[in-house]
Amino acid sequence: MKLDDDQLTQLGAELTAGGRILLLACGALAHEILALKKVNGWDHMDLTCLPAKLHLYPDRIPDAVTEAVEKHRDAYDQIFVVYADCGTGGLLQARCAELGVSMVEGPHCYSFFEGNDVFAAHDDEITAFYLTDFLVKQFDAFVWRPMGLDRHPELRDIIFGNYTKLVYQAQTDNPALDAKAEDCAKRLGLAYERRYTGYGDLAKAMAALT
Repeated sequence: MKLDDDQLTQLGAELTAGGRILLLACGALAHEILALKKVNGWDHMDLTCLPAKLHLYPDRIPDAVTEAVEKHRDAYDQIFVVYADCGTGGLLQARCAELGVSMVEGPHCYSFFEGNDVFAAHDDEITAFYLTDFLVKQFDAFVWRPMGLDRHPELRDIIFGNYTKLVYQAQTDNPALDAKAEDCAKRLGLAYERRYTGYGDLAKAMAALT
């Protein structure tokens, strides 16, 4: 179930007063988190981000999160890690448990943006390649160049040969991003589907913080 702006505002108003919360987040989620903070007036939450490019090296995420938590712990009543598992194979969840901090549930942002329960029900989408607003904007920096497709276009069919479609999970209604996402699908030789998800379980996770 997606929450509309009025419902999110109501949930935000019910958060307990006092107590500073640090949102320790992936840089790829900064725009969405700031939008949720603004619309709900969650002024008791501060945001600090780790580099989005850590997703290219998921084994480095737990140590980066640990360093940031230890750096900021004394200044906040609560730290909430705005990462899903993100390719760490459960290591980030284990590290957060050791540190005594909570994190967003889900295997990755594609899941929690759509809603973890809804995403888990997509048994037929094993051949789907997902993009979010951030990844559409940063397609060349996070997909095209790191995979070497700018230098070796023949790699496209090797890497994406078993994919059938690109699913753009739109957090916002933005025709320019829609057009760019469709172009990304064409460049990868995939069918295109746009799916408006909004902020999904990210909004609920932030609204539940006390």
